[in-house]
Amino acid sequence: MTTKEEPNAVKHHRVVVSQHGGPDVLQVVEEDLPEPQAGEVRVKVVAAGVSGFDRMVRSISVPGTPRVPFTPGGDIVGVVDKLGEGVSTVEPGQRVAGWTFGDGGGYAEFICRPASQLVPVPSGLDPAEAVCMVENYLTAHLYLHRAASVRSGERILVHGAGGGIGTALLGLGKLAGLEMYGTASKYNHELVSALGATPIDYRTEDFVERIRTLTGDGVDAVFDTIGGARQLWRSYRTLRKGGRLVMFGNVATSKKGMGAILLSGLAAFLLKLIPGSRRVPLDPNILKFPLTHNAWYRETLTELFDSLAAGRIKPVVAERIPLLEAVRAHELLERGGYAGKVVLVASA
Repeated sequence: MTTKEEPNAVKHHRVVVSQHGGPDVLQVVEEDLPEPQAGEVRVKVVAAGVSGFDRMVRSISVPGTPRVPFTPGGDIVGVVDKLGEGVSTVEPGQRVAGWTFGDGGGYAEFICRPASQLVPVPSGLDPAEAVCMVENYLTAHLYLHRAASVRSGERILVHGAGGGIGTALLGLGKLAGLEMYGTASKYNHELVSALGATPIDYRTEDFVERIRTLTGDGVDAVFDTIGGARQLWRSYRTLRKGGRLVMFGNVATSKKGMGAILLSGLAAFLLKLIPGSRRVPLDPNILKFPLTHNAWYRETLTELFDSLAAGRIKPVVAERIPLLEAVRAHELLERGGYAGKVVLVASA
């Protein structure tokens, strides 16, 4: 009796963090295509964002994040490939975008995600620009309009103004009619100016004194992605009466381990206790709020795509790197000297 040999299963590739460390711990594995469960959609990834959060969870073990080996990547744009049972909100072949909310998985040729977390992407948009809307611009929108509740005419200071989230804050801040200042390396000053902000060289200038000189009495909101006790205290000092310090990053401390990150969080909490009209809002949580407020997530991301299509915002894509060369993308993150967001793109 003979048996019929089954055809080889279709394979795909994904990038995994094999152990915590430098960019070289990223490895490419080949495996069977993932199968969508009930309520899920399998998406063929076209573009995946690379972030400072990816670098942090690659470098050190962070509570609440996936254990090694895992695939990083929080934001994707792709094409619907297969529907799980009960899914009727999207169709095969439709272009969609989604956030993985700390689960990772974006550095892959295919990924399965809940249909409720996928938002249609208008035709004609550049996938690399569209993926910037998912994590960077949603983060900027949340902290500008929910945490800081900015109003037209107010002044803001953005740290890391030349980065992915920094440029998103400036782009949306300009739409909101804000007076903007941004710390950045000299390399990015021309870009920061083009985005409508006054650049401040954080390497050669004391940004506290510079803000006082430029404004007289300070700014209404500071957006601090750098972290660290000293950095946060100095940011707090730039606030005028009624000002808000919004902290949502640990760029300066992530390489130093969890201890430094916890101290940064403690510093923010202590600043919150200082009496007076200046505030340090510690909520909303960027990973939890969009996940628990699905209507806000879908509506805001749709609005951002519409603004992108209309040319009202223009994300800065630092570099497009092939998906399977994620090591090179993380080497760029470590090296710095770029502006905007690094994006992984699928091969044709």
